[in-house]
Amino acid sequence: MDSEDFLSCHGKSIFCLTRYDSFIFPQTHNSFATSDAQFALAVSHLTGLEEQWGGGIRAFMLDTHHRNEVNTTPEDVRLCHDTGVLWPCALGEDDAEEWLRTLKYLMDNATGDVVTLKFESYVPSPHLEYLFNITGLKDRAYSHVLGEPWPSIGDLVLQGKNLVVFQQSHNDDYPWLHGSWSHTWETKYEMEEENDMNCRVDRGDGDQTVWVLNHFFKNEFGTPDPSKSIWANDYQTIINRTLECWEEVGNKPTLFAIDFWEEGELVNATISLNQMSHWTDEVPERS
Repeated sequence: MDSEDFLSCHGKSIFCLTRYDSFIFPQTHNSFATSDAQFALAVSHLTGLEEQWGGGIRAFMLDTHHRNEVNTTPEDVRLCHDTGVLWPCALGEDDAEEWLRTLKYLMDNATGDVVTLKFESYVPSPHLEYLFNITGLKDRAYSHVLGEPWPSIGDLVLQGKNLVVFQQSHNDDYPWLHGSWSHTWETKYEMEEENDMNCRVDRGDGDQTVWVLNHFFKNEFGTPDPSKSIWANDYQTIINRTLECWEEVGNKPTLFAIDFWEEGELVNATISLNQMSHWTDEVPERS
């Protein structure tokens, strides 16, 4: 690079040198289940993709189902959340193709950012591939070879492969749909109070360097709790829990997942943490 060249990743040029598995991405749990989208139950956020993106969220958890038991074509894939009541899409849905088209537009109009999608998918892999092809996102999808080092944020950006996708099961025919439990692991996700939190492997391969720190709480009815998110999403709460798990696990979480992203300072906390090379470093001033 000559003196006229400049590359910024997630707002800072230094982040371009950070490996994907050494960077913390702010992530929304059930990103689509919002008040804006008029979900009737188990609302996880007030605002949808465009607002989340504008607020700095770059990783999204998505649940895919077919519209109903009859309409099961690739065109019928919806973003719905299974609450155990009726068909998953009966109490709220978002069009998966439209959601991904919006993401494509946002990515096309931003530079230097890597995006992660983590699917809890109940549709066949070919149906997901159809959606990624028709929306144009497939060209951006990175394929990681298990056991090889993850590339840097800057390399992914420069290669135009700045979209990393995970789903529960791995299929060799779709190498870009990385198996969540073979390529990653995650902490406990069924939590009601602070004492439920830990840094241990709940699902996945604990030997992997990419991992998810789940940090969202439900109420006694099993639905996301906005009042608990006030404490959970506080800047210092996020810093403290990340440092604790960083020390215990040995490396930073790659994805920090919350409900009600509008509360607190997840993005500012991850910016501070991403400037640290070790958990004992002094925490930078918040942005």
